Amino acid sequence: MTATVRPARLRVCLAFLLLPLLAMQAVWAQQRDTGELRIGSKRFTESYILAEVLAQTAAPHLQRPPTVRQGLGNTAIVYEALRSGGIDLYAEYTGTIALEILKSAKPLAPDAMRAALQPLGLGMAVPLGFNDGYALAMRATEAQRLGIRTLGDLAKHPELRLGLTNEFIGRADGWRGVAARYGLPQRPTGLDHGLAYDAIGAGQVDVIDIYTTDAKIEHLGLTVLEDDRHYFPRYDAVLLYRLDLPERLPAAWAALQKLEGRIDEAAMIRMNARAELQGTAFADIARDFLAGGAGPDAQAARGFVAKLFGPDLGRLARQHLMLVAVSVGLAVLIGVPLAMAVFAHVRLRALVLGLTGLLQTVPSLALLAILISLLGAIGTLPALVALTLYALLPIMRNAVTGLAEVPAGLTQAGTALGMTGPQNLRLVQLPLALPTLIAGVRTATTIAVGTATIAAFIGAGGFGERIVTGLALNDRALLMAGALPAAALALVSELLFEGLEALLRRGRSPAPSA
Repeated sequence: MTATVRPARLRVCLAFLLLPLLAMQAVWAQQRDTGELRIGSKRFTESYILAEVLAQTAAPHLQRPPTVRQGLGNTAIVYEALRSGGIDLYAEYTGTIALEILKSAKPLAPDAMRAALQPLGLGMAVPLGFNDGYALAMRATEAQRLGIRTLGDLAKHPELRLGLTNEFIGRADGWRGVAARYGLPQRPTGLDHGLAYDAIGAGQVDVIDIYTTDAKIEHLGLTVLEDDRHYFPRYDAVLLYRLDLPERLPAAWAALQKLEGRIDEAAMIRMNARAELQGTAFADIARDFLAGGAGPDAQAARGFVAKLFGPDLGRLARQHLMLVAVSVGLAVLIGVPLAMAVFAHVRLRALVLGLTGLLQTVPSLALLAILISLLGAIGTLPALVALTLYALLPIMRNAVTGLAEVPAGLTQAGTALGMTGPQNLRLVQLPLALPTLIAGVRTATTIAVGTATIAAFIGAGGFGERIVTGLALNDRALLMAGALPAAALALVSELLFEGLEALLRRGRSPAPSA
């Protein structure tokens, strides 16, 4: 009999684990709108600005405002969002398309790239007019002192400290290729692109990777090292888009095509400088460029308080609360019945808890990237699935622990009263395990509040949106304006659970004698 019961229970357990994936996939399928334009960006200043330029160019030719998914992360994530249909287009670079996306061993001609992209359902068009290539840079004074002018000169100085972005270190056209071409012996340290400029300015690293249109190159007095063996290809900015876009939104696509050749390198550097050095909002920079001038930088004087209580505070708070509440609620609905189903079966219980524990070891960004591919979506859907999976372990573990702590005598008393096993579990054991279960929900909520900030990397919003943008701009005030509300939300949740647990303790305390 045991052999027939356990597979049935295992199927029930798997059904509970798959329930949120199936339900959310159905919701996503209903919400997809062929009349909506979705634009993505990577997580650096120029990509943020170009996404706003594209959105404002297309907006007058759409029935509703386009959705802009800012700061989606590195090339792998934003490309997966495009391929899966989570976004319709974004600004990409020809060198990245050839070497990183198409995995070509050498740069490709535009026609060859278009031919290779077509079977993937993607197209490349609208060269914007500027080249933003990779390069390595160091402080001009240090380069002059050591006599370093080219990338080949770096091989003579193995003592130099290199701080390179993680994406550049891992890219096919990045550090590995450069090091092999020039015989560079250094071992680089991974740094965020925005933070690398602070690090080299403070003398913490000697060489960083840069984009040639970065505004801080001249501002910090850096020397761009000459690529004397011509390793890096051209990185001309173009639009990478889904092939159904021109047919689906012809008027918006026609407007986007008029951007061809309109942005030269000098214009892009000026726009980057307004964002990074003057603190101007991306939307304002895009609006002024399309209007043919640079308006007053009203945002430049914004201090920390203005950023903290900015007009986006309410929207970000609602998004963050929704992510936390829905994911923890789903985890309770899945985790508690699942814990009750496996509690009496030691091996099955260990297996299920082991699987949920294994989920905790998967890095957040890796799990989000996997879910984007599996669900064919970015934004709220994969974020909710990831947060729900992360919240399962503390809820299930505490539910099992609470049930195990129920005195055997009380369980036996319920059986003596004629209760079946499920009735005993539901009416006796679970109520007595409630305080321990609530402690697990409390832990899961705290985890969800912190982890939800990572969801901004895939366009799910929340307070992480400020943190991601602050990292891109190296804006500490904006970083804190995102981190502090998240911390405050975690503190409020702790106080609420503390109050709830106090009420439970009061309800369980014996009544005073007459």
